[in-house]
Order: sequence, then C-alpha cells, then structure tokens
Amino acid sequence: MGQEEPQNKLEGSPHFQLIFWAIAIVFISLLGACFIASCLVTHYYFLHCKRSTGGFQLTEHHKELTCIRGKSERKEKDWSCCPKDWKSFSLNCYFISTKDENWNESEKNCSGMQAHLLVINTKAEQEFITGNLEQNRAYFVGLSDPEGTRHWQWVDQTPYNRSATLWHQGEPSHPDERCASLNARQQRWGLNDIPCDLPLRSICEMMKIYL
Repeated sequence: MGQEEPQNKLEGSPHFQLIFWAIAIVFISLLGACFIASCLVTHYYFLHCKRSTGGFQLTEHHKELTCIRGKSERKEKDWSCCPKDWKSFSLNCYFISTKDENWNESEKNCSGMQAHLLVINTKAEQEFITGNLEQNRAYFVGLSDPEGTRHWQWVDQTPYNRSATLWHQGEPSHPDERCASLNARQQRWGLNDIPCDLPLRSICEMMKIYL
C-alpha cells in the first residue's frame, strides 16, 4: 500500500491532468484533421470526375461503369469507360435494345440514357455493330427523312453523305418510309428505309466516359 500512494498522488496532481488533457486535445485535433482531409478528397474527386466526364451523371439507367485502363484515345486520361452492358468500340459506347418500339420511342429511350440512336460514320463501325446483332432482326438507327423529301438526316446533325452511307442495293425505295433500319439480306448488312411507326429493336450510341 505504501508503494501505490505516490502513484495515486501523481494521478491526482494538476501536472498529470494537464498532460492528460493535452493528449486528449491532440487526439481530437488529429481526428478533426482526418475528417476535413477526407471531405476535401471526396469533394475534389466528385468535381474531378464530373469535369472529366463532361458532366456525365450516373443515373438509374447507368448505375455502374465498365472501365479499361491505359491505351486511352485521350492521352491525358487513364480510364475509358462505358455503362455496364454497353459495347465499347473506338470513341463510343453502344447499347443494343431487345425491346420493340417505334422510331420516336426508340430515340426517346436513347435520349433518356444520355445517348442517341446509332449514327454510322465508318464501315468499320458498322461491321463492329453488326457483329453483335441477330441476323433475323432489324434495328432502328438515327437516320430519318421527316418530310418524305429524300432529305435524310442523322440525329446528331452529322452531315448526310449518300455515297458513304451503306444502304442495301435499291434503297431507300419509298418516300413514305421515312426512317432507316439496319438489317441483313443474304447475310449482308445494310440500311433499309422503313415506316417510322413499325416496332423494331434499336441501337443507342454515346461517347465514352474518360476518367
């Protein structure tokens, strides 16, 4: 009992209490600094990702991204991403719908996913897309002739070039068929004009997301 008395006196001394409170204050300060640093990192990450993706927002349609690191077409970015279950090719992502809708409904569906109906720019792009399609199906693309005057236009305002657009032979064939679909004839894929209110599957396209 005689040996414990000095220790008890020390613990009750003002000097010991001062040390205890100093340690407590330092510990609380460190916790506060960690919390602030965490908030700053989270804030920076949010702003950085939003800026990097051009303001792209994950929505109920895009809850997850599939990303590939390296070999990005944009050298300043480390990752190129597409929404989960979308196809990746060159600078774009593609979604192949399994639901039959008319042309306007199809474009609205694409728009709701921050995309638009497919715009075909190259033969390589068309070959990639058709390699993922069912040959017994037809798919709406983003090409239409709203007035029926043979003035075809792409949904993203890409200039229409008749000689570069891969129509089936003899197509487009009828002024009342004002929307274009992609289908296969004798295992060869090409474009065909078709009534816009006919329910078909469709292909959506959007630019890749870079992080």
